[in-house]
Amino acid sequence: MGFLEKLGLKKKEKVEKGVEKSRTGIMEKLGKAIAGKDTVDAEVLDELEEILITSDVGVKTTVEIIDRIEARVAKDKYLNSSELNNILKEEIIALLKDHAPDKPAEFDADFPQKPHIIMVVGVNGVGKTTTIGKLAHLYRQAGKKVVLGAADTFRAAAVDQLKIWSERADVPIIQQGQNADPAAVAYDTVEAASARGADVALVDTAGRLHNKKSLMDELAKIKRVMGKVVEGAPHEVILVLDASTGQNAMEQAKAFTSFVDITGLALTKLDGTAKGGIVIGVSNELDVPVKYIGVGEQIEDLQVFDRELFVNSLFGD
Repeated sequence: MGFLEKLGLKKKEKVEKGVEKSRTGIMEKLGKAIAGKDTVDAEVLDELEEILITSDVGVKTTVEIIDRIEARVAKDKYLNSSELNNILKEEIIALLKDHAPDKPAEFDADFPQKPHIIMVVGVNGVGKTTTIGKLAHLYRQAGKKVVLGAADTFRAAAVDQLKIWSERADVPIIQQGQNADPAAVAYDTVEAASARGADVALVDTAGRLHNKKSLMDELAKIKRVMGKVVEGAPHEVILVLDASTGQNAMEQAKAFTSFVDITGLALTKLDGTAKGGIVIGVSNELDVPVKYIGVGEQIEDLQVFDRELFVNSLFGD
């Protein structure tokens, strides 16, 4: 059995365990809300609204979910309260955006162009460099030829950390050290990926969100120079967020999307938080698909996001 097949067998178990804290809180509150109720009435919906908001789904997304359920109640006239959980899951799954065909999340999927350039953004401390390292390892295990680019030159630790991951994943890294021009590193990375016949290049970037203007200019320059080497590069811009920060992650996401086109999300540290609802809220509000979720510290705990599996695990029986 191959490496990816083994990961697939463990995936359901890993995701269910990873969202356990979030699920426990949600299901306990939901159980209390429908206790003694025969039908889904206004009181139940008010309780559900509060449950979703306090689970970090967010006000905007919660209102959309409640509106969808109210439409179901009006259509079906009589809904048993015991059916509420299934309806809730169905409507949330329908709300979540799926992966784009030209930006596949599966590690063994074919890219429409090679090298496929992925720029990774996110504030310091969210697990951005670790996520890049895990992605590199998983792509490598799937048989892909990978190149890493250490364009977060603001922090020496970021370059050193990515170098460790490159050795662990057995993939080459393009680096120029601290304080080098990030755009020059990105340019060299894409050039090297193209010259070496790589399938995918993962480019790390700085996360100095407190200085938005300089970061915006830097990311714009990085994007521009990569596009000079490979047409359409970067083909993806993945934003890494720390799920345990809840609504702070939402604010970070809004800040980044205000000056860079995000094509996918990676949410880390889900296993250590009861704020798993942020996955639903941030994806819906930004209209951007979640590509990866981190449900543990091991390499294989970075999972390709499966919206049905996630929602069913979050709102388990």
